[in-house]
Amino acid sequence: MHDSRKTRAPRYLVSEGAVIKFRDRTINCLVRNLSATGAAIEVPNQPGIPERFELSISRLGLNVSCRVVWRRDHRMGVAFILAALHKQPG
Repeated sequence: MHDSRKTRAPRYLVSEGAVIKFRDRTINCLVRNLSATGAAIEVPNQPGIPERFELSISRLGLNVSCRVVWRRDHRMGVAFILAALHKQPG
């Protein structure tokens, strides 16, 4: 029997402070789980956050473009746009 479910990258539970950046705005958030392909983040308020934005996790030296794949209450799931994945200098 063939399993038709998508294969997902392993997810790791974390509690990392991060910043959502878009246009001239920044919003503090908390990354709750992280994988090589995306993350679940917690935000104080979702209205106004666009479908695409930059996510910066400074403690991990990570800055990545994201697109929202789901939204629920104060949480959202994002997929990384891998062409834009890069480490911050330093």
